[in-house]
Amino acid sequence: MNEKARLSLKSKLLAELPSLRAFALSLAGSSDGADDLVQDTLMKAWANASSFAEGTNMRAWLFTIMRNTFFSKYRKSRREVQDVDGEAAARLVAMPDQLAHLDLADFRARLERLPADQREALILIGASGFSYEEAAEICGCAVGTIKSRVNRARRRLMDLLALSSIDDFAADPELTDSVAAVRFGE
Repeated sequence: MNEKARLSLKSKLLAELPSLRAFALSLAGSSDGADDLVQDTLMKAWANASSFAEGTNMRAWLFTIMRNTFFSKYRKSRREVQDVDGEAAARLVAMPDQLAHLDLADFRARLERLPADQREALILIGASGFSYEEAAEICGCAVGTIKSRVNRARRRLMDLLALSSIDDFAADPELTDSVAAVRFGE
């Protein structure tokens, strides 16, 4: 848009301010709401000036923008919850995600500290869901050896994590699921 067209649009917008303000008051019901509605309308009109066809009714175009803006805000406000005192927000408390990631990273680091044969047995039985017989076949050892490795791995992992039972993870569902996946403490 060239400078002459911008000045022309600006003067046309300014000329419509009294009509826009009156219409906004009838929609919003308060002067503050009307002022906000007029401002939003002018901002949208200015941003979308290229969609205005010269020779058409500027007032009708602006009123349509205002009406659509008002009803969009109205529909949005119906979905919003008024929470002046913060009571509703206080009920929506969630544990911060970053702690779960740190706990999971700590768990993985401790899991890596297990001897390779114990870690392998624990992952096959706990995380992968193989039976003791299947795990023994995969590892090429006796079923009793797999059971022993899993038991030692579970005990060692609990010591490394300073846990007395899986219930120590109860406050953190993401980590509890990961730990439960290796089924230690059964």
